[in-house]
Amino acid sequence: MENIVIPEKVKNIINKFLENKAEIYIVGGACRDLLLGREVNDWDFTTNLKPEEMKKLFSKNSFYNNNFGTLSILGKDGEIFEVTTFRTERGYSDGRHPDEVKWGKNLKEDLERRDFTINAIAIEMQNPSVPTKVGTSPLDEREKYKIIDLFEGQKDLEKKLIRTVGNPDERFKEDALRLIRAIRIAGQIGFNIEEKTLKSIQKNASLIQNIAGERIRDEIFKILISDKPSNGINLLKESGLLQELMPELLDGINMTQKGHHIDDVWIHNLKTLDNCVSKNPVTRLAALLHDVGKPKSMKDDGKSRTFHNHEIYGSRIAVSIGKRLKLSNKELDQLFRLVRWHMFTVQEAQTDKAVRRFIRNVTLDYIDEMIAMRRADRLGSGAKETSWRWELFKKRIVEVQKQPFAVRDLKIKGDDVMEILKIKPGRRVGEVLGAIFREVEENPKLNERNILLEKIKKFI
Repeated sequence: MENIVIPEKVKNIINKFLENKAEIYIVGGACRDLLLGREVNDWDFTTNLKPEEMKKLFSKNSFYNNNFGTLSILGKDGEIFEVTTFRTERGYSDGRHPDEVKWGKNLKEDLERRDFTINAIAIEMQNPSVPTKVGTSPLDEREKYKIIDLFEGQKDLEKKLIRTVGNPDERFKEDALRLIRAIRIAGQIGFNIEEKTLKSIQKNASLIQNIAGERIRDEIFKILISDKPSNGINLLKESGLLQELMPELLDGINMTQKGHHIDDVWIHNLKTLDNCVSKNPVTRLAALLHDVGKPKSMKDDGKSRTFHNHEIYGSRIAVSIGKRLKLSNKELDQLFRLVRWHMFTVQEAQTDKAVRRFIRNVTLDYIDEMIAMRRADRLGSGAKETSWRWELFKKRIVEVQKQPFAVRDLKIKGDDVMEILKIKPGRRVGEVLGAIFREVEENPKLNERNILLEKIKKFI
């Protein structure tokens, strides 16, 4: 327990409850991460106080707007701490939410409703032997910690296992989101799924279809941005959940490739994902899906096998998957562009026009993400991280952007066209500007105002 360090911001909340002689425990993932020596991002607590009683303690900086007894306390830096009244739950007719929530009588009732043993540990900070001095709080002196572990969660932490509290079939049928939560947590912290729990996930995998795409997306994103996301994706495959969520990826298993590729399509996609340095979850998803179109585009077999236009097939499949995961329109656009245009060429003789076309296809918003994904693709193929051609191409991307990139970069405007040609706003203005821009695109030195004004006169 020597490695347990409770921040002052957390102690302050606990003190408030102890000063009012209430029970208060740190619970859930916070306990798990504390015991593993990991950074805690979300602090959750449980207490015997009812919501209205908690609200009196934190009247100014808290809010309560749900049916599950949770008070959200706002910290000084905007961080939110959630405190929930002991509760018990009954009936899960929709496979996601309890039909009935009742206040629990004690901590045991609260812990036994939780999903996994490593999340059913509680930590109590107490100091009963030291009298509280005037002007001090119960935790100002000789802090004592008590770990409450009713379901052998610490043993599972030592064994690096994810195991449900009680019967796994019951836990997953209560809330099917737990199916993918088990995989996500295992992937994040490098754990395995306990045998009975894994068999239950495989048995109940189809229940994930009852869960909203947004909730599944959030869990998938957390898997994708973990340190080694392929661990989580492989567990999704082993558990049968990938078949339910992204079956198109499975078509790449044992599909060998020729040329510089040393792995089948499935392994290559996973290696590309692991080598993607971007922490943007959509870019990570694109890395995983970048070659998902190869099975659909495959022609012939053996050494003559080809995957022409696989990026076109793949972009369509990726968007279909993105829609299932309820990605926003902007996220779908990013996913499409990264998959659709990832096969760009890098050649010494490439023209500026070709480089500009590439930038327009990818858009400036996603250039850095594309570069990160292309780097990952190279490493995932067994190639070197970079080459002199690739480094030259990256420099040219920067240089090309200094040149006129679109009509708006011309040193003349529509008003100039209308004034010289004595015309009103309309299609003709755009046609003239477009024609002039095409000349400037071929020869950027022409982008001087006096030169362009003369060119407008040629359209009289």
